[in-house]
This record gives sequence, structure tokens and C-alpha cells, in this order.
Amino acid sequence: MSVQPPRYLASFHPKLVRHRFTDILIIGSGLAGLRAANAVDPRLSVLVMTKDEVEQSNSNYAQGGIAGVLDATDSFQSHVEDTLTAGGTLCDREVVEMVIREAPERIRELMGWGTQFDMESGDLVLGREGGHSHCRVAHALGDATGHEIIRAMAVWTHRLRNVQFCPNTYVLDLLTCDGICHGAMISDKRGESMLVWAKQTILCSGGAGQVYRETTNPSVATGDGHAIAYRAGAELRDMEFMQFHPTVLYIAGSSRNLMTEALRGEGAKLVDRTGYRFMPDYDDRAELAPRDVVSQAIVTQMEKTSHPCVFLDLSHLDPQFVLRRFPGIAAKCGEFGIDITRDRIPARPGAHYMVGGVTVDMQGQTTVPGLWAAGEVTSTGLHGANRLASNSLLESLVYGAHAGQAASNVALNMGDDYRAVPIHNDPLLDGVDRLDLSDIRNSLTSLMWRDMGVRREEDGLRHAQEMIDHWCRYVLGRQFSDPRGWELQNMLTVARIMVSAALARTESRGVHFRTDFPQTNEAEWCRHQVARVSDC
Repeated sequence: MSVQPPRYLASFHPKLVRHRFTDILIIGSGLAGLRAANAVDPRLSVLVMTKDEVEQSNSNYAQGGIAGVLDATDSFQSHVEDTLTAGGTLCDREVVEMVIREAPERIRELMGWGTQFDMESGDLVLGREGGHSHCRVAHALGDATGHEIIRAMAVWTHRLRNVQFCPNTYVLDLLTCDGICHGAMISDKRGESMLVWAKQTILCSGGAGQVYRETTNPSVATGDGHAIAYRAGAELRDMEFMQFHPTVLYIAGSSRNLMTEALRGEGAKLVDRTGYRFMPDYDDRAELAPRDVVSQAIVTQMEKTSHPCVFLDLSHLDPQFVLRRFPGIAAKCGEFGIDITRDRIPARPGAHYMVGGVTVDMQGQTTVPGLWAAGEVTSTGLHGANRLASNSLLESLVYGAHAGQAASNVALNMGDDYRAVPIHNDPLLDGVDRLDLSDIRNSLTSLMWRDMGVRREEDGLRHAQEMIDHWCRYVLGRQFSDPRGWELQNMLTVARIMVSAALARTESRGVHFRTDFPQTNEAEWCRHQVARVSDC
């Protein structure tokens, strides 16, 4: 990275701020964070920091469901092969095998903790989504699986006496000394700084979709976890692989709402402005091809028809079934006068899931001692270059459990021997001019959508690199006093790493498509790219 971020975003001195101590600090309250909290030994204190309310996370907005081998006609090997086919040779087969074999147990845990999956005659109703060869996706409330899982998990976790939640708390940075993580610096809901010291820290902060103008991610997904881990010296891996969901509601004045893959799994067709069903022209699996294939096909068809979107068509399906299966989508589209049982739904791709992230081993250990991670913020090896639909909630469950238990074991062995360490960060002189942070942020997200989107090429990536470097030179060196500035600094840091990785990978693989290098180059590029502060 040609423009280095500062080690800490804000000034602090141990004698001038409040302190708090906990055995385990968990950053993020999505599914990975909640599952990690439940895995910690009850003798240890747990503090869960969350940027917004507990329910505000990417997990909460997951519509489709959670994949697992839950039917006698399915098999672990089939799920494994589907995952490897979608993610390609960058998948770690050992990780894939582990996660998929744990899936049934983890899903049954959710049911035992109060998650109400959709049932019929006492059996789970299982759907099928793109890239899956069997019906193996458990869903809840039709198209609100994430919301139901987070609801149940939050209720269950709040009952744990050793777990405390701190909502509306912004984590600025991880605290490190001699390369070891000792907790985090936070700004609470009153805007006051605090140093939180922990025996072990688990990062479960979610994704980075907000670096793009078009995204399904909630406003909190600004890549904070990736950035704070990077500044703390952790290794980031595969950051060129941002997955674009093929179908995001495209209506002027509407937020970019996800149109779940389950729509196509239940028989929805993709048609262009003329009503032509185009997916069979691009792949034999048609609408059930993996997400990278469908996204590329949609962009190509939009270019062919000179139209800004394509359409999902459910008019051939039973109206009562459609309304029962997709009540949330029906309600959202209804706000804009669209009856999904007869009207076509305008859709186009949007940034959806960060496949790359903080490198972790099979227990969730990062390259920084004392720091663990789980969920979308990580790169585990499960997804390779393209995540299979409905494997994300599953990964969060499995790695949340592993990281929580492993961090708990280490903390127990530490006894009571942990304390504050003598670190501080001096204040800087403020810049002469005030910055229009919204203007820079809007410029960044538009640039990323244009030059680092579904399709990339060298000239565009170099332009993006130059512009981001320019912004970094006068933004990263400042110390802001509120989340708007910190988020912008984190977004610039993450975007710069993403662009550099995309520029270096001179091939097309999974969700990374280079128009100037359209072929996959196994001989040269069947490998991961990593980024660390010490390497730049």
C-alpha cells in the first residue's frame, strides 16, 4: 500500500480515558459473534461490542437460508462437491469437509435454541438455490431466515449471565503490544473513549459492501473489522473477491434490497426488457448457475439490450405459493406498486458478500496472537473464489463455535494474569480545512462500482488506485472525532487493498472477472494473495 494508514485512528493516553476489563471481547453481534459468545466457558466474562443495535448485521438480512445435509436423499459428498465447484481450486478441501459435516449439528442447535424454521408435517421444508444439486436449504418465515435466526439467538444469548452487550459502540482499533492483541479502543454511545482490555478478542464484524454504491449490505458494513485487523498487523487474504449478488431490486428511490436466490430456486425466470429468457444461452444450469455466472450473464444481457436492469418473472408460478413463500419480498415490492405474482421485478447485481478477509486457521486463530475471527470478516478457505449460496450463515455458525471455544480455552489457561499495557497515541494537529466526508465517500463508492465492480480491467483499476491513493494522502493522516470520519478511513484502507489485489491478479476466477484477462490461469494464479502492513 503506497499510502500507509496510521497505527491508531484516534489519540489516547491510559491516564486520560476510562478502562474496562473482560475475559473475552467479541466485536460484532451477527450470527458469528452470538455463536462465539455461546461457546465461551460460563466461568469467563464476555463483552459483546456492536456498532448498532444487536440485530443490525448482515446475518439479519440473509433471506435465503442456511445450507446443510438434512435429508436422506442428500449426502455430505454432494454438498462438498457443490461447494468446491462454486469456489474452484482456491477452496481448502479440509475446511470444506469440516464445515459441511458439522452443518446438521449446528442447525439442530439453532432449532434447540428457538429458531422457528419452516416446517411441513413435522419435517424441515428444504429449498434449492443456485449451485446446489439437492434441496438442502433450510429457511424461516419464507424469506426472512437471517432475521429469525438472529432473533432467536439474541434471546438465547441474553440469558447467559456471563455475557454483556454494549450496543451503539464503535470499535476504533485493536490494542496491541509486542505483536499481541490485548483488547480494543472504543467510543461509546456518548462519544466517550474507553480502553477495553481482554485476555482474548474475537473479531466478528461482518462485511464491507458499503464501499460500493450498489450493495445489499446494511449501513454498518463499512469494512471496519478488516481495517482494524490490518492496522494491528493481521494478514488479510483474497481481498479481490467481492461477490456480487445477481438480483438486487432496482427501483429509483428504493434502497438496494436483496431479491433472494430462493426466488430462482423456486422457479423464477430471468428475462430481459423484451421478455426473453436469456440464462439458458449462458449456462446449462440456467437460473440455478452459481452467482458469478449469473451476475456476468446479467451484465452482458443489459449491454445487449441497452437497459439498466433485467427482470425476475414469477408470473407462471402459483400466486398463493409465491405469497406464502416470499412474504417479505412481496411486501417490499408492493411498496412500489409491483405485484410479484404477475409483475416482473426489476433487478441487477449488487455487492453482497466479501469472500476475502482476515486469514484464520480451522479454529479461527488469526496471525496475531490473542486475536480470533469468525464470519464474513474472515478468509477461511471455505468459499474459494466464489461463495456457494447459503453457505455463509453456516460458516458463521461453525467458525463462531470454534473461535469461541478456542479463545475460551486459552483465556482459562491464562488465569487472572492480564492487565493494561503501557501504550498510547499522541494527538495530531488538525488539518486547516474541514473535509466534506460525504462527498469523498460518495466519490469512493461510485469509483469502486465503476472500476472495481462485476467487471474489471487494468486501466480502470489503475485509475481507481490513483484516486484512492490521492484521497488517502489527505484523509488517513487526520484524527476525526466521530464515526463518519473513522468509517471513511476504514473504507479507503479496505478499498485500496481490494483494488491492489484485483490489479495484481491477471486472470479471471470466480467473482473476479478481468475483461483483459478473461481466462483462468491455473499454472500461475492457483494461489492466494495476502496483504499485511509489514509487507507494504
